[in-house]
Amino acid sequence: MLAGLAVVAAAMSARAQVSLKTVVDLAQSNSSSVKLAQSDVLKAKGALQQVEDAYIPNLSIGSMVGYSYGFPTGQPSIASAQMQSLVLSFPQQQYMKSARAGLKAAELALKDAREQVALDASTDYIELDTVTTELDAARQQESYAARVVDIEQQRTGAGVDAMSDLLQARLIAAQLKLKRLHLETRLATLAKQLATLTGLPAGSITPDHASIPEVPALGTDQAPRTTAGIESSDTLAVSKQFQAKGDSLAGRRPLIGFGAIYNLDSDELNSYSTYYKNFTPNNVSFGLQIQIPFFDFALRAKARQSAAESLRATVEAEQARRQNDVQIAELTSSLRELDAEAEVAELKQQIASEQLKSVLAQLELGNGAGSGPGAPAQLNPRTEQQARIDERQKYEDALDAGLDLSKARLSLLRALGHIQDWLDELRTR
Repeated sequence: MLAGLAVVAAAMSARAQVSLKTVVDLAQSNSSSVKLAQSDVLKAKGALQQVEDAYIPNLSIGSMVGYSYGFPTGQPSIASAQMQSLVLSFPQQQYMKSARAGLKAAELALKDAREQVALDASTDYIELDTVTTELDAARQQESYAARVVDIEQQRTGAGVDAMSDLLQARLIAAQLKLKRLHLETRLATLAKQLATLTGLPAGSITPDHASIPEVPALGTDQAPRTTAGIESSDTLAVSKQFQAKGDSLAGRRPLIGFGAIYNLDSDELNSYSTYYKNFTPNNVSFGLQIQIPFFDFALRAKARQSAAESLRATVEAEQARRQNDVQIAELTSSLRELDAEAEVAELKQQIASEQLKSVLAQLELGNGAGSGPGAPAQLNPRTEQQARIDERQKYEDALDAGLDLSKARLSLLRALGHIQDWLDELRTR
């Protein structure tokens, strides 16, 4: 009984509607790009901690026990402890600034990756919801077309219509069947894409139209914000600049370090006391180590390499900003056309709906022209089905136009840096 209840519960959950908010959250937690960005953040945190901990003394313990014959060649240490740390380093200050900027760049890249995944999941979800509605309308069209074929078969058999009329009706039915198959293929592809994004089983996501907030139409005077991706590129360029400055100072500034060593020595195996007077088992040494670079081609070459990497990162940041500006201009231009196309498609759908009402009224009440000579012919049931098919087609065209408009608006929101506002509204629904 419990196994049966579990199967029924699983079937019910598989058919349950999944909100857009849930899909976005699952996509962000399941995304490979987000996970890679998270690993980059952890790596940047480790790099920052490494350069900061250079000033904290480290401690290592070891032993060098061994036997020697004749003159001792090594120190007879039973145990040894070493401690060393950095005291003063001008390049290290720049390296720490570079690591902090690198961590900030990684965090911004993570935010950018999450926004991109949210955009992809939202776009696929909205398209899945639209295609699901279109598929229902296409199936209605098929049923209307099948009725037209039946009517034409009867009229052709009675000699009222020509065979070409029947063939035309069958052609329309075949075209609507082909369109329905295209929509089913498109729906399956979207379901697979969402399953890959969210980690849910394929076909288990039924869209909830009420969970989709309206995508705002940003005006041309809307002030753009710097996106997380561009901020990440700019901050990474700053990090490379600090790294290049640190490498440049490494060949021109002194470095001071602290070191201490303790050895517990024994001459049991080495006869140290035979060759060295005043042998003591406990020995300690400590002091400062000062290094002044004087002539080091390797450090100079590394500085030139870091300078080149800094220049490249700066150029890439400028390129990313310019590409985003171009994308904003292109989306702004296309949005005007898409908005007009959506308005036209909506008006056509309304006209088709009114024409269908007129046809239904005439079929019920007649056209009021009588049956005398010269009067227009009364409408037949075939005209009703054709009007229904046309109304559904205009409805699907309006859905497609609205989908293209929503996609473009979402892309513009991301390019202008306002996608997070829409995601915040999404999470409050």
